[in-house]
Amino acid sequence: MRRGRDTGKGLAAGLVAGLLASCVMNGFQTLWAALAPAPRRRPARGEPDEDTTVRTASAISRVLLRRPLTEREKRIAGPLVHYSFGTLVGGLYGAAAERVPPVTGGAGLPFGAAFWLVADETAVPLLRLADPPSRYPVSVHAYALASHLVFGWTAEALRRQLRGRR
Repeated sequence: MRRGRDTGKGLAAGLVAGLLASCVMNGFQTLWAALAPAPRRRPARGEPDEDTTVRTASAISRVLLRRPLTEREKRIAGPLVHYSFGTLVGGLYGAAAERVPPVTGGAGLPFGAAFWLVADETAVPLLRLADPPSRYPVSVHAYALASHLVFGWTAEALRRQLRGRR
């Protein structure tokens, strides 16, 4: 029996699924790094060697706080950006799943691939938080894509479970 659409419940399920999928994604990246050296992005445009989430947090701080983050703040803000963004994207996905059920096809893998393409490959370079994709080796793209596929698959599995759907 198929339940009716409920965008609010889909949003809530997606928020929880996005947060937990972000945790699983981090675990996957930790496992990858333990098995093989994780490919690294080069610093963008003279920035120190920091990951994109820290660069994002630093950019937000410069706009909102009108000051750079301290090293201690960066250690907190980077993961906060990662988990917040994953939660938000998961929520949007959960709401979309209620309104347009075909977005859940492929066990969440197309969602993960789209997330990677839009965020990592397009938005991050456009916002000058990283160099253009052409400046990175294929291994960096493969690592990021694999991480986002794990995110998408996990988010869909959890969203579906939370919404009581098979």
